[in-house]
Amino acid sequence: MEKLQTAQNYIDETPIWSDGTIAPKVPMTKMQWKIWFLATAGKFFEGMVVFMTGIAMPLISLQYSTTSFENGILGASSLAGILVGATALGGLADRYGRKKMFIAEMVIFVICIIALTFSFNFWLVVIALFGAGIALGCDYPTAHLMISESIPSRNRGKLVLGAFAFQAVGAIFGTGIGYLVLYYEPNIDAWRDMYAVIIIPAILVIIARLSVTESPHWLVASQRYIEAEKELSVLLKRVPMYPKVINLRKKDKSHTQKEVKGTYKDLFTKHRKATIFASVPWFIQDLATYGIGIFTPLILTATIGAKISVQTATDVIHNDLLAAKSTAFIEIFFLVGIIFAIFLSDKLGRVKLQILGFIGCAIGLVIATIGNMLDQNITLIFIGFILFQFMTNLGPNSQTYLIAGEVFPTKVRGIGAGTAASIAKIGAVIAVVLFPVLMNTIGTNALLFILAGTSILGAWITHKYKIETAGKNLENIGLD
Repeated sequence: MEKLQTAQNYIDETPIWSDGTIAPKVPMTKMQWKIWFLATAGKFFEGMVVFMTGIAMPLISLQYSTTSFENGILGASSLAGILVGATALGGLADRYGRKKMFIAEMVIFVICIIALTFSFNFWLVVIALFGAGIALGCDYPTAHLMISESIPSRNRGKLVLGAFAFQAVGAIFGTGIGYLVLYYEPNIDAWRDMYAVIIIPAILVIIARLSVTESPHWLVASQRYIEAEKELSVLLKRVPMYPKVINLRKKDKSHTQKEVKGTYKDLFTKHRKATIFASVPWFIQDLATYGIGIFTPLILTATIGAKISVQTATDVIHNDLLAAKSTAFIEIFFLVGIIFAIFLSDKLGRVKLQILGFIGCAIGLVIATIGNMLDQNITLIFIGFILFQFMTNLGPNSQTYLIAGEVFPTKVRGIGAGTAASIAKIGAVIAVVLFPVLMNTIGTNALLFILAGTSILGAWITHKYKIETAGKNLENIGLD
């Protein structure tokens, strides 16, 4: 008789083939790779939309004659949508299943991008971007859970961060698409075609996601054991087949549905430490990362000769093309930092990298501040920004995303990761809306020093509330 095991035990089990040969490692199946690849799509599209909006914004502003306040709303709309979507929709993955929300979020995204492409006034643009943000916010917890609950524990960090790295790929790709569209279509209506490029690939992703398996962890947590065994068989289908028979260990039937499903109250009572650890450093990270974007015009103006006096559509398009080139270069360091995180996260652990990253961010910001104080020394400013970009993606930007999807037990993993992402995006919205005001009131140098201080605070909070999840069985996390 086959021994009873948990879902993660089956996923982590090293195959022993029929001739007695033991596999050198746990091989990934075709379905596991398919889930991973499709989960990268959400981060890829997020990178495209957020950074493409940076290129589209001057054109939208010119077309609809927007005020500076309206530009702030436009810039914050997708971030505000992510804030809402991560909790409002991401938490539904605990109730209705990972797969259903994995599909639903992409359907919502496509509808909103189509609406964005055909928007005929400013407020429809804002609403469409907000809706797209809601869908992308849902993807924060859902895509993470689809990967982490379907793959071996030893590969979890690399593969989750590998998917997260597609945010940088999407940012570079989106910037490149924006540049090419604007280059071949140099008019203020070009922003519509930028977003239209996304539609067909997103529809193909929806179709492909229909055929993936449901999370066996979620099915077990919902006490749907027969379905969990069936989905595990599909998930772990290999040639030759291993394991041949799956018999999951059942929980005590005395557990009620109420006990199986977690609540938001649980996050701030039973799992308060995990909630603080997952949420507060991420909030601090987003506050700094999105705030730094405000200083990009300084780099552009001083290094690539952007036109200071913008009076015509030609001037706007000229500056936009230059900004696209510079942004693509800066985003390379975004990608490099995440690549390092992919290889180091499982070896050094999430906590060490997050602390190291926060400290590196603080050093980069101090260097940039010194450069700004020394008559805008562009070399120091550039070094500071590059160091910040690299260290934030080596550490807090990647690790906070990874930690949020691991640190909670299965029954509250969706709402936990979603809540953490929402709290983080509060920091992003604050940065976009308030930082221009702070720059005018307290000055650039003071603001950069404050951001350096918040990075040190992020390192301290990470150390105080640390919960290392590297290599741990997801079924054992949050149960001690």
